[in-house]
Amino acid sequence: MGKTLIRGAKVLGGEAQDVLIDGETIAEVGQNLQAEGAEVIEADGRILLPGLVDLHTHLREPGREDSETVLTGTKAAAVGGYTSVHAMANTFPVADTAGVVEQVWRLGKESGYCDVQPVGAVTVGLEGKKLAELGAMHDSAANVRVFSDDGKCVDDAVIMRRALEYVKAFDGVVAQHAQEPRLTEGAQMNEGIVSAELGLGGWPAVAEESIIARDVLLADHVGSRVHICHLSTAGSVEIIRWAKSRGIDVTAEVTPHHLLLTDELVRTYNPVYKVNPPLRTERDVMALREALADGTIDVVATDHAPHPHEDKDCEWGAAAMGMVGLETALSVIQHTMVDTGLLDWAQVADRMSFRPAVIGRLEGHGRPVSVGEPANLTLVDSAYRGAVDPAGFASRSRNTPYEGRELPGRVTHTFLRGRATVVDGKLA
Repeated sequence: MGKTLIRGAKVLGGEAQDVLIDGETIAEVGQNLQAEGAEVIEADGRILLPGLVDLHTHLREPGREDSETVLTGTKAAAVGGYTSVHAMANTFPVADTAGVVEQVWRLGKESGYCDVQPVGAVTVGLEGKKLAELGAMHDSAANVRVFSDDGKCVDDAVIMRRALEYVKAFDGVVAQHAQEPRLTEGAQMNEGIVSAELGLGGWPAVAEESIIARDVLLADHVGSRVHICHLSTAGSVEIIRWAKSRGIDVTAEVTPHHLLLTDELVRTYNPVYKVNPPLRTERDVMALREALADGTIDVVATDHAPHPHEDKDCEWGAAAMGMVGLETALSVIQHTMVDTGLLDWAQVADRMSFRPAVIGRLEGHGRPVSVGEPANLTLVDSAYRGAVDPAGFASRSRNTPYEGRELPGRVTHTFLRGRATVVDGKLA
């Protein structure tokens, strides 16, 4: 692997600098750098960020390769500027054993586009009845540190307590999908004015908030780490804010779509807007943006949830829940948080690279753009504006809520340990 000189990039949105990559690491950062024989990329003031890290990605393999594979999903991640993703456990078979998580981890190694860190299931088969092999998954080659039954809630308080106690031994974290199942039976969308007018089963905010309140108290009781997946309500924000004020070891994520879209879109009955948790109200969206800006919400996570055409192109009630998000996440964050003045680019790096890597205990990712660090980097043309065209996605699925919507920003280059995986916006 040779040398690459990125000339005139705004590191974390600051002043323009040159960055020299030599092999897998950053060799120099400064002004007017020279490197004989290096490939030169004229950044022309584009934003240079550390490679993005996603704590919440559904890669579907094994079992649902019609939706996504580790290869296609990591290609989508690279196009979106990600150098590492956490692959959720709701595969077929479920990633509840050392064997399955090692399979996913090895597939990620083979893909070469993005590092894949498997997330282990909390319970056997995601059934919520018996703890999965947490210790064996951690001790495997995959070195699992994050555990989640995402897609389902660990609703049994005793099981949740035992999981929190167990992962303390190796500094693991339980990531909870906060959804009280009995309060959401038959639910199709956010419970509110729109659901009442449309006659669709309502999904109340309290179904999320009650589980979060219970789990932060459990984490405090046992002295363990808990992470809350895809926050979607203003009430959830207040619970997290209270818990952090008490010193409870809780972190939380928000998805790009919950920072932009509202339940008013469900009036179209277009199943592309059907997602779990559901799109909420404008008030919730504003509360989530403010919480991400002030650090109450720690990270942005995509909850990339690919589905084949036939699972979304049907009537609302029968449609699968979920949206793809890896290839549009950074653009949505620029639109909702940067262009509105709520975050600067250094803070975007914090919420989309530094903090996710810390929560997931990743090595080599979420590192500063400085000498000696692994060259996991993302170059962004923040001046770009263009309509989203899912036909050009690297993902195997096309269920994006942004088709035809103009969004800002485009990843032009992604580097994984010094090797360009994306060049001029296209896979290398």
